[in-house]
Formats: sequence, C-alpha cells, structure tokens
Amino acid sequence: MNNTVNAAVLGLVEGITEFLPVSSTGHLIVAADLLNVRDTGGTFEIVIQLGAVLAVIVYYARDLLGQARALPQRPDVRRLWLGIALAFLPAALLGFLFSDVITRYLFSPITVAISLIVGGAVLWVIEGRTFPAQTTALTQVSPRQALLVGCAQCLALVPGVSRSASSIIGGLLTGLDRPTATAFSFYLSIPTLGLATLYALMKGRDAFGGTQVAPLLVGLGVSFVTALLAIGWLLRYVSRHDFRGFAVYRILAGTAILGWALWR
Repeated sequence: MNNTVNAAVLGLVEGITEFLPVSSTGHLIVAADLLNVRDTGGTFEIVIQLGAVLAVIVYYARDLLGQARALPQRPDVRRLWLGIALAFLPAALLGFLFSDVITRYLFSPITVAISLIVGGAVLWVIEGRTFPAQTTALTQVSPRQALLVGCAQCLALVPGVSRSASSIIGGLLTGLDRPTATAFSFYLSIPTLGLATLYALMKGRDAFGGTQVAPLLVGLGVSFVTALLAIGWLLRYVSRHDFRGFAVYRILAGTAILGWALWR
C-alpha cells in the first residue's frame, strides 16, 4: 500500500462499515480487489482497523472512565465486563486456531457475496419476528446472554457475515432490546478488534519495515473519523428503525458482487 488516495478510500470503507451490520472485512476485500491493492488482511488493514477501535474508545470514553471508577463498588458493572470477557473468548479462540486457514480459503469476493446474501436473508427473517426484550440496559446483560452473543460472533470469522450483524442478532435472540444489543456489540468490539489488532501487529511486525508511513496515517485517520460518525449515526438509527434496510442492502450488494466476480 503506497497510494494515499487508495489509503483514504479503504480507510473510508473500514470506518463506515465496521460497526454497521454489513461486514467491513467483506467490503475491504472487494474494495481492495477493485483498486488492485494486494494487501487485504495485511499491514494496512491492521492499522485502519485500529482507527475503528480508537473510535469506540473515544465515543464511550466518559462511560468507560465512569465504569472504571465504579468497578469496585458496583456489581452490575463488574457483571457487564465479565460478560464482555465471556463474549470475547469464543471468537478469540477460533480465530487464533483457524485464522490462517480462513484467510487462505475464504478471503474472496465470491465468499463475501454469498455471505452477504445469506446474512441479509437471515437479518430480514429475524426482523420479521417479534422477540420479547427482557434486557434494556447494558448492566443488565447476564453472563449467559453475553456468552451466547460471543458464540454468535464466531460466525463473523467468515468474511461477509459481519461481526456487528452476528453479535447484534445474537443479542436480539437472547432477549436484549435493539439499542442494548447494538451498544453491547460496540463494547465487545473493544477487546475483539483491539486484541486481534495487537496480535496481528505482533505477528506481522516485520512487514512494517518496508511500509510507507503517510498512507498508513491517512488510512488510520480516515477510518477513525468515519467510524466515530458511524457509531453515533447507528445508535440514533436503531432507536427508531429496525435492520431491514441493511438486509436489503446486503442482498443487493451481495448479488452485484457475485455477478461481478463470476463475470470478470
């Protein structure tokens, strides 16, 4: 990656899609292919993912600081972070064991297209049903609910499924209301994306020696700003709408990508 324009475009794609239920990894694979950038899953993607992680931390900075201070006195806050730790473990374990295999065999536009279409259909069906929401606040999320959300998040190891979609749908199915499921997905992204990024940085540290700094900084900055805007927008959106619009987008985008991948 040595082109600043490409860096900005991919940073924009990452920032917009990371927290929407449409799969940032899938969009990056397709965007990189269209731009003829052969770094998907490499150095550049690691750095711009860090921008999205920082965006969540900044957006929730006041809440996170308040929870850190209240942790010794408030059992509900301790339960929340125990739940986030439990939700993190399934995908972390599977990702550690199978990340190389997944990257080698599943990182392709056709896989992304199929995952987008199937995931869109699932999202549409789920939004057409009514699930009783017993949990309406983050501090009410039980360890059992959190672990089930974490198991659902494992599906996102397949590019095109979407970490946000799988964890939010998992939350809805376990009894979280839509705003709480969305917020829990954002909180869960901090250890999931943060530690995955740290692991990838350590694993691929030798690749940074020949990487130009300017495109990395541009991609990181664009990803951070757009992710920050996307988080606020999505939280406002889910307070008034369901996810069927994203389901339609996934099906249309997946169909277009599949047609393009088979035709080229």
